[in-house]
Amino acid sequence: MLEIWRAGGSNTGFSGAAAEAVEAEGWDGQMFMDSQALSADPYVLMGAWAGATRRLKLGTGVTNPLTRNLAVTAAAAASVQAISGGRAVLGIGRGDSALAYLGLAPAPLAGFERALTTLQALLSGAAVDFATTGERGESRSAAGLSLGARPDVTQLKWLPQGLAKVPLDVAATGPKVIAMGARIAERVTFSVGADPERLRWALALGHAARAEAGLPADGPSWGAQLLLVCHPDADTALEVAMAMAPPLARFQVMEGAAAGPGGGDASLAAVRAGYDMTRHGEIGETRRLTQGALSPDFVRRFAVVGPPDHCLARLAALRALGIDRFVIVGPGFYPEAWGTARDLFAREVMPALRAHCE
Repeated sequence: MLEIWRAGGSNTGFSGAAAEAVEAEGWDGQMFMDSQALSADPYVLMGAWAGATRRLKLGTGVTNPLTRNLAVTAAAAASVQAISGGRAVLGIGRGDSALAYLGLAPAPLAGFERALTTLQALLSGAAVDFATTGERGESRSAAGLSLGARPDVTQLKWLPQGLAKVPLDVAATGPKVIAMGARIAERVTFSVGADPERLRWALALGHAARAEAGLPADGPSWGAQLLLVCHPDADTALEVAMAMAPPLARFQVMEGAAAGPGGGDASLAAVRAGYDMTRHGEIGETRRLTQGALSPDFVRRFAVVGPPDHCLARLAALRALGIDRFVIVGPGFYPEAWGTARDLFAREVMPALRAHCE
């Protein structure tokens, strides 16, 4: 079944009415940004939203393996799962702004894969070795304490019997993370844009990784994070999309040239050279930072931009590739001046897409 999620952004408070409105619009899930310098804590917000909604799934969009001990992350996600009646999803990537604002780069690939395996064990209620859960800072080992006995593994002993495991959703852009997500997680969400050629490439990598590991083909739910700007006037939609594209395009070039088809596009190179992380999240600034660097043609390929019928056709074509889930970036960031056009996607495109995909 197709899922349509609303991406998260910077959040500093909670409104029960806002949570109810998102659910009433028909979204399947809401993501919550995990970036301590730019947004309030996602698990606190997810807990509040769990109490204000009845159907909406709630996920981190996304956490990372370094800012919290993995046992702490697993406990937070499982807590949301318990109080929401099984609606939590743990979205995780190698790390972005949360780490940048601690002076850190994304998690190394080998460490990220170990973290995914450890999280799956913890979320399943299994015991894991202390050494796999993360750094302990300057604390001493408990082995030196004068106690009759002490823990020698970590485990979420409090998990309620019968509680469904929180699904792990890996945010993936490059080949190696796509492959490890395909092998380990229940969900993989590609951040490679809306270009069908790039999404075919990402899907092929995921399927190949499962085949090489001897795993069944019907493995993870495949998702795509997409910038979508829906407005009756195509030029108006493009203007907003040009300002919003750099933060998402940046994921593909954070550590070098983008892999896959179209990776050498001049617009991606411009984002890599010019993006200012100190202004990350300031949508009004991103156009200035890359003024003249992003081509309209690139943005039209990278994003879904235009009137409702165009957006519907683009999404239906991507769904036909084998995408099970869309994480939509855009709604919630459209200009106030748009008036009723701000909810055009939820009002017209979402129900039409669901009907098309039935």
